[in-house]
Formats: sequence, C-alpha cells, structure tokens
Amino acid sequence: MNDLLPGQSALWQYFESTVQALMKRYGYAEIRTPIVEQTALFARSIGEVTDIVEKEMYTFEDRNGDSLTLRPEGTASCVRAAMEHGLLHNQTQRLWYQGPMFRHERPQKGRYRQFHQVGLEAFGLEGPDIDAEVIMLSARLWKELGLIEHVTLELNSLGSNEARAAYRDKLVAYFEQHRDQLDEDSLRRLSSNPLRILDSKNPDMAAMLADAPRLMDHLDDASREHFEGLTALLEAAGIDYVINPRLVRGLDYYCRTVFEWTTTALGSQGTVCAGGRYDGLVEQLGGKPTPAVGFAMGIERLILLLETLELVPEAALGELDLYVLPMDDVATAQAMLLAERVRSELPALRLQLHCGGGSFKSRIKKADKSGARLALLLGEYELAQGRVTLKFLREERDQLNLTQDALAKTLADLVGSEHA
Repeated sequence: MNDLLPGQSALWQYFESTVQALMKRYGYAEIRTPIVEQTALFARSIGEVTDIVEKEMYTFEDRNGDSLTLRPEGTASCVRAAMEHGLLHNQTQRLWYQGPMFRHERPQKGRYRQFHQVGLEAFGLEGPDIDAEVIMLSARLWKELGLIEHVTLELNSLGSNEARAAYRDKLVAYFEQHRDQLDEDSLRRLSSNPLRILDSKNPDMAAMLADAPRLMDHLDDASREHFEGLTALLEAAGIDYVINPRLVRGLDYYCRTVFEWTTTALGSQGTVCAGGRYDGLVEQLGGKPTPAVGFAMGIERLILLLETLELVPEAALGELDLYVLPMDDVATAQAMLLAERVRSELPALRLQLHCGGGSFKSRIKKADKSGARLALLLGEYELAQGRVTLKFLREERDQLNLTQDALAKTLADLVGSEHA
C-alpha cells in the first residue's frame, strides 16, 4: 500500500476528471459502495476456487463474529447495491464507480495491495450493442488520454454456461493427456477451474496450450451470433481488435463476451482494462435473471503508462499560475483582498497568496520555489498608485506595471483563454 503525495495528486485528478466527464457524456450515473462487504458476497460471485478468494482477500471477523472482507473488486458490490435498493426492477441501469480495492498479492510495478479502479456496469441489456458501446467508451478514453496507439483490444467469447460446461469436459480430457507438462498451479486448477490454465504465463506450457481445444470452436449458436454481432459493430466503428482464444478472465461470473485492453509499453504485456458479460450473476446472488456487462481499469497502471509515455499535459501537473506577493507586512491585507478579487474574476486561475511574512528576499525565493509562472508584487508604490507589478518568473521578459482594474484581462491573456 502506498501514499499519494501532492506532487502526484494533480495527475490523478486529471485522469479522474477525464473519466468522470466521459461517463456523463455516455449517460452513466455514479454509484458509491462501502469498501467492506460480507465475505459471502465475494465468495459467491467471484468463485470459491479463484486465486482472489483462496489467496488474496483481506478477510476478518468483526465484533459480532461476522466475516467481512475489504472489497477486492467492484462488480459484486455494485450488483449487491443495485439489488438491495431496487435499481434492477424492470429497468435498465448504466452505473460507474471509482475507489480503492484490496488484494494481498505480490506487489509489482504499478500494482499495490491497496489499488484503485474505475469501473462501469450496464444492467438489463442483452444484445451485442451494449457490449460494443462499453468497448467504444473505453476506446474514446484512450483517445482522449493519447493512449490509443499504445493499447490493443483482445476479444473472446466464453459462450453459455451449458456450452462452457461441455467444453470444460473436452479441455480436462486434453489436459489429462498432457498431465506431465502441467505445472503445480495448473494441476491444482485441473479439477476446480481448468479454463484458468489457458491463461497460464508459464513458457514451458506455451506449445501445449496452443494446441488445446479452442472455446470459440465449441460455442452455442446464440453466443456465436452475439459475438459476430459485436465484432461487426466494432468494425463499423473502426475499432481494431484481436481474437484471443486463450482469454478467459479470472472471475467465475463471466459468460459470452470477454475483453482486455493490453499494452507492451510497460515492458512485458500488461492489462490496463478488462471486462465482459456476466448475465448470470444477479440471479446467482438471489435476484431475477438480468443481463449485464461491464469493465474495470486500474488507475495506478494507467497513471504509470501516461508518465512512461510522457503523455501528461502541462495543465494536468497542477502548477501555479500566479503567486501573489505583498512586498511587506503593510501590503498584506490589500494583497489578500486583491487575491480574492482575482479568484472571483478568474475562477480557473491557480493562485497562491504568500503568507508568513519574512524579508523581501525570502518572499521572492518562496515565489520562485512555488513553481508559479507569474508573481504579482504589491508594495508601497503600488498601494499609493492603485497599481500592481507582474513579474515573469519563468521567462526573460520585462515586468509589467498595470492598474488593478486591468489585472484580470492581462492575466487571462497571459495564462490562457481557458482561465478567462
């Protein structure tokens, strides 16, 4: 687990505000759920024999003896809340969320035991059109962040539960024939979750896995039609994709469409967004049958990707535009009032007022250290004349002396029209 320091928070705010604006444009409403839930919720939804439930969850008993768990992912909590508050009764819902998740797994670059996700869930829609829109939304996010050339969309279909069960039998029979090539994890999964073996990254098993039966070849007709409808919509939208027959996802609740956005920009191939369809989960948790699709993306991994590719816009760094500097204590009160006036006239301007007194030399040093582009100086002369002095801290330019009434327009012209 790690701290998010002031030097990093501006970039997070840039990412989060970009996501929030995009979700609004697609008609998704935000939902906020507790970070602690009943352990049974995750065991029933994610699957008892998944790595998350078996090894990674932070689970404890409260004072009443109830087993509680810090949420390891957002979908189960979102489904629980939607059911509990009647949001799924004869209606569709498009919901999104963001916040911390918790898994006790091996820390690595861009991954922590407390990590943060953005996710969305769409309920009550069963056609491939909503699958396509969810993917299109994520593609638009990559475009707006400048990442679209650095990510690849991988698709697969897991079919219906019945088709997957029949395929599972064929897969187990194949793996039994090659039992001597399976590693310890795969042998453990052979009886509990054999589809997860397909997702193994063990290079010694690569050739054997490449020859394994393909789930795509054993789809039921309805799932095949659904997948063909999805790919047709993506092609019409100009979204490139790769069909990955080994893409199965690690959670038990997925069916039909599954997808991942992956990148190689962080070294070995890594997933930055993943999701799919989970039509049986609401019923599994005690509700009425409800089709659903969604995705989640790890914020830490995406922030690291933006930094690695140097795609962080200057405006996202949160640097100050203006440092208001009373040149002595006599000017402090007037400088404070002037700073408030500027904040009212230019609400998007990033402005900091010098506080704490000190010599003029120390005040100038603090102005420079603030990182602001401009310093507004207010001293005895300026007070007497009703004027201010603007000093350029990052450019070789002559300072400006102007009336207080002309200040807002000059600042808007200097800093940019977005602050006007």
